[in-house]
Amino acid sequence: MKQMIQKFIPINRYVILLSAMVLATGCKKTFLNPDPLSFYEPNATFSTLSGLQASMAICDRHLKLYWATDHNEMLTLGTEYIFSDMMVAAATDKRNMLCDVANMLTPTSDDNTLQNLDRTNSIWYFWQETYKGVMYANTILKYVDRVEGLDEAGKNMYRGQAYFHRAYRYMALTSQFGDVPLITTILEAPKLNYRSTKRDAILQMITRDMELAVQWVPEQKNMALIGMVNKGACRMLLAKCYLAIGEYAKAKELLDVIINQSGYSLMQSNFGTFNPGGEAQTWPITRNVIWDLHRPENKLIAANTETIMGMPNRGASAAAFVPMLTMRILYPFVFDNRVQTKDGKQALLNIRRDNPANYNPLYDYMRSFGRGIATFRPTSFATKTVWNVNGVMDATDLRHSSATGNWIRMEDYKVNNKASSEFGKPLQLFDNGKLLCSDTIRRWFDVPHYKLFLNDPVNEANIVGSDGLRGATDGSNADWYLYRLAEAYLLRAEAKYYLNPGDPSIKDDINIIRQRAKCTQLYTGTVTIGDIMNERARELYWEEWRNVELKRVSLCLARSGRPDEWGNTYTLENFDKQSGTGAAGGSYWYQRINRYTMYNKGPIQINTTGNSNPNYTMDKKNMYWPIPNAAITANNRAKLSQNYGYDGYDPSVSKWDKWEDAVADESKIN
Repeated sequence: MKQMIQKFIPINRYVILLSAMVLATGCKKTFLNPDPLSFYEPNATFSTLSGLQASMAICDRHLKLYWATDHNEMLTLGTEYIFSDMMVAAATDKRNMLCDVANMLTPTSDDNTLQNLDRTNSIWYFWQETYKGVMYANTILKYVDRVEGLDEAGKNMYRGQAYFHRAYRYMALTSQFGDVPLITTILEAPKLNYRSTKRDAILQMITRDMELAVQWVPEQKNMALIGMVNKGACRMLLAKCYLAIGEYAKAKELLDVIINQSGYSLMQSNFGTFNPGGEAQTWPITRNVIWDLHRPENKLIAANTETIMGMPNRGASAAAFVPMLTMRILYPFVFDNRVQTKDGKQALLNIRRDNPANYNPLYDYMRSFGRGIATFRPTSFATKTVWNVNGVMDATDLRHSSATGNWIRMEDYKVNNKASSEFGKPLQLFDNGKLLCSDTIRRWFDVPHYKLFLNDPVNEANIVGSDGLRGATDGSNADWYLYRLAEAYLLRAEAKYYLNPGDPSIKDDINIIRQRAKCTQLYTGTVTIGDIMNERARELYWEEWRNVELKRVSLCLARSGRPDEWGNTYTLENFDKQSGTGAAGGSYWYQRINRYTMYNKGPIQINTTGNSNPNYTMDKKNMYWPIPNAAITANNRAKLSQNYGYDGYDPSVSKWDKWEDAVADESKIN
C-alpha cells in the first residue's frame, strides 16, 4: 500500500482507510501510534463532525510541513529556493548535491536524487506529499454532505476550506510540474489509466473553486480558532489564480478588498513580545518593527494586524508541532578548522557554558547564530545585489541591517579562539591574497537573522556534555506566516503592471512596504516587473515559494505580453518549451536564475571532500521538473505526459484540455 502511494497514485479506498487511522486521532500524543486498521471504516469515521474536524486538522498540519520538515539536514522549502534566484545547494561534502541540475535532474533519478531528503533536494517530496494533500482535501469534499447535524452553511465552510487546500496544492503542482494528473475525488478501486490535464485547465478549475471558497469561508474575526483557512487567505489564493489565468482586473479588485476593506494594516512600530536573541552579549538586538514582526511568538497574536493567515507550530506535542531547524540548515558551517585566522588557527570554537574558565558570553556564536551546516546558501544576489535600489545600497533598510542585529555578515563574527593572536577581531576572508576559508560556498555568506532566528529551549537547557555541541541553537517549533498584508500590496502592484505598466500607483504599493522598513531609497519613476519581484525577494524571504512565484510570473508575462526588466517578451507557445544553458531565451524564471546566480558560470574549485569541484548548471527545460518515472510506470493502462526536454517527452500524448472532462473520466477505472 505504501508503495502504491509513493508511485503516485492509484488513490483508493484502502489508502483512505490508512488515512483514517491518522485523521481520527487528531493531534493527540497517540498520533504516530494509530489503532489497528480494522477499527476504522471511512463511511463511519468521516460522516461525523469529529471525523470532519480531524480531517481538516490533517490538511492544516500537512500545509505547514512544507516549511517545517522533520528531517535533520533538510528543509523542504529549500528546494523551492535552489530553483530560483535566491539560493543554491551548499552541502559540498555530498557528491550527489543537486548543483548540476541540467544533467542530474532526470525522470529516472527517483531513487538516488529525487528521493534523497538527507542533503540534496525535496522534489520527490513535493510530488508525493502534494498529492497526499490533495487526497486529504478530497476526503473532506467526499464526505462532508454525510455529516449529520451540520447545517448547509457549516458544510459550505468545510467545502471552502477543503477547496483552498486542494487549490493551494494544485497551484504548486502546475507551477513545479506543469501538466499533471487531476484528481478530485476518492475512488473505490485503483485507477491506472490517468491522463495528464493541461495546466491552464487545472488553473481554471481551482479558480472556480476559490470563488466559491471566498463566498463560504468566514473572516478570521468570526472564527474561534487561529490557523485555519479564513476568508482573507481564500482571497489571497484566488488573487493568484486570477493572475495566473490572465484575469488581472479581477485580481486587482480582489486585492483592493483585502487591502482597503478587510481590517488588515501593516505593522509600523514595535509590538508584542521582545525576544533579545540567543545571547544578547554576543549579538545585541536593537528592538525594531521588523524584528518583532518575524518573531514566532508575535505572528499570530491579536495585536498583529498584518497577518492574514498563519500556521501555528508551537507546543509540547511532537505529533502536532514540528521543529524548524532553520539555524542548522540555513546558517554557515563555521565551527571547524576550514575557517581560519591569519596565524593559522581555527577562528571559531564552541566553548560550552559548563566550562567557566574558557566560556565568554561575548563570543557565544553557537547560541547566537546556531550550529549551521549550510545545506543551502543564499546567492550573492540575495545578500547583496537585490538590496541596491536606484543604484544605491540602501543603508537604512531594516531588513538588511547589521547595526540593529537583523542581518549577519561574516565580518560580524569575531575570533573567539584565545590561542590566536586575532582573538576578538572580526573574521577575515583574505590575508594578503591568501584565502582563509577553504570552502566559501558552505562557510562564508550573510544571513537574514531576523527571519531565521528561532529560540531553541531544548538545546538552551542542555549545557552539560562532552561532544562540544550541546547547547548550540538549531531552531525550534515556530509559528509561521502563510499570507500577510505586505504580499497583498506586491500582488496588487503586479496586477497593475499587467494592466498598465505605466500606472504611477504601482510604485506606491512597493514604497509603502519600503517605508515601513525605514528605507531611504524609494521608487520614483516607472516600475518594472523586476522591481516588484526584487521587493518580493526582500520582503518575503522564506515565506513565499520563490520557485513557484517566479514560474507563476513567467506564465503571466507570457500570457500578457508585457516585457520583463530587460525588455524581453515571452509567448505561451514556447516560454516553457526551450532547452539549453545559453544566455538567450528561456522563460523569465530562467533569465533571473541565469543572470543572478552561480548557475551556468562554470565549475568552482573548493578544498573539501565530497563535491570538490561543483559545477552549478540550470537548463531552460528545468522550468518544469520531470514527471517522476515511478508515477508514469505505475499508471500502466494509460500514458502520463512527460515534460519538454526530458527523456520520454512525446507531444502526441493525449491530455485533457478541459478539467470537466478529466473529472468525468475519474470514475472510469480501467
